[in-house]
Amino acid sequence: MEGASFGAGRAGGAVDPLDFLKQPQTILRATAWIFSIVVFGSIVNECYMNKDGTDPELHCIFNENESACSYGIAIGIIAFFGCIFFLVVDLQFQQISSVKDRKRAVLLDLGFSGFLSFLWFVAFCFLANQWQRTTMSKGALQGADAARAAIAFSFFSIIVWVALALKALQRYRLGTDMSLFATDQFATDPNAAYPGYPTGSGIESTETYQSPPFTETSDTNPKGYQVPAY
Repeated sequence: MEGASFGAGRAGGAVDPLDFLKQPQTILRATAWIFSIVVFGSIVNECYMNKDGTDPELHCIFNENESACSYGIAIGIIAFFGCIFFLVVDLQFQQISSVKDRKRAVLLDLGFSGFLSFLWFVAFCFLANQWQRTTMSKGALQGADAARAAIAFSFFSIIVWVALALKALQRYRLGTDMSLFATDQFATDPNAAYPGYPTGSGIESTETYQSPPFTETSDTNPKGYQVPAY
């Protein structure tokens, strides 16, 4: 997979908007964003009803359980703003130069996506259960389509957020490509000689520096006697 650090290239690189929009992760976030709008929009607009058409007080269509409607709206709003936040993070991810900051961003994405997957699962089970217990009155029949839409898109949201969590896990496993560091400038052989001064450094040298081997030498004194070296 292309990318040097957690699925992205080197910091400071230009971001192509068209390529960014084509990324699977961007498509998944946009899809999750739309699904969240459908869920909380359906509940807010059409899932509150009058019992007999004359009572001014509105009740939640899901078995008149206010917690069901409140939970669906809350999860939808959290997912709505979460998608916007992480879309901005994905757009700026290329500009993050710190490897640690990139790792934190990916871990935050992984944790949030996994948590939202669980919350959407709870929302789907909760709404579906309350809808089964709902008495089909006149008001309930009027908002039945919206209630079913909220339940259906809660289920679809589970799939999308699980996919986002898997994408984040994949990016985390990619980690950082250590070949970014300039290891090629060092000799791979530990016994290799150190290179001389580069050309144009002001010091002319065509030879490589290398330690002379240890040899025993002898010094001759002025009288001709040889003194062994220790």
